[in-house]
Amino acid sequence: MPKIAFLFPGQGAQTVGMSKELCASFPRARALFDRASEILGYDLADVCFNGPEDRLNSTVVSQPAIFVASWAALEQLRQAKPELVSGCQAAAGLSLGEYTALAFAGALSFEDTVRVVKVRGAAMQAAADATPSGMASIVGLDREQIEGLCREARAGGRIWIANLLGPGNIVVSGERAALDAITPLAEAAGATKVIPLAVAGAFHTEIMRPADQQLANVLDSVEIQSPRIPVISNVDASPHSDPTEIRQVLVRQLLSPVLWEDSVRRLLSEGFDQFFEIGPGRVLKGLMRR
Repeated sequence: MPKIAFLFPGQGAQTVGMSKELCASFPRARALFDRASEILGYDLADVCFNGPEDRLNSTVVSQPAIFVASWAALEQLRQAKPELVSGCQAAAGLSLGEYTALAFAGALSFEDTVRVVKVRGAAMQAAADATPSGMASIVGLDREQIEGLCREARAGGRIWIANLLGPGNIVVSGERAALDAITPLAEAAGATKVIPLAVAGAFHTEIMRPADQQLANVLDSVEIQSPRIPVISNVDASPHSDPTEIRQVLVRQLLSPVLWEDSVRRLLSEGFDQFFEIGPGRVLKGLMRR
């Protein structure tokens, strides 16, 4: 028997037009967007379907947009292949996607997840606006090399490793001057590519304070249940069943590196051999191939 895990994408997977065809052919998907719009206070479907792109890409909009688009795709899959969904034995999500994974596992309701990611996105946007910062993907170097480059680049400002996505694919996150400094350093060290990411700020670093406290407050206001299947945390590549622990790791996730490679390796080591990316984009599929 195959062991099935679902993987849910994070910020950056959004594109103008996402979920438009699905909502036209699957009324349940459109109903999800309508429910989310009531909570958010704006027409989420209109932004997803029609843009403008800069608004959809803003952190405050893209986070609920990706969650709802992923949930709509999940509901379609649940109707088309119910045995596949019921046979899923574990889940993981990249950054924001961890919230989708937890909702799928029954730890959070759909409505409460929308409320939480609304606050999370707004708080992260505010933290990013307070400090000019960003992220960049460095391809072709290992963790030890990039840690050394971060130490050198800190002459220009704060910078850290933020996402360990897969072999030779690591994202750094920090202040603009430090990012500008690390690019030529990485190229000189033999990096294949240095790719600036289209994000508002230095996510998964200390620059996100005080967004962590705002996130903690909203997480305290919603009910969290023990997940019915393991959800692998970005923070430590481990599942957590206690609701208090789940709240804590979600807050830590905002300031800590995303251990995606470790999370996938954990699933592989436990015998999972079928993985399905549920949501917009194909980023996680590419990372899995690596």
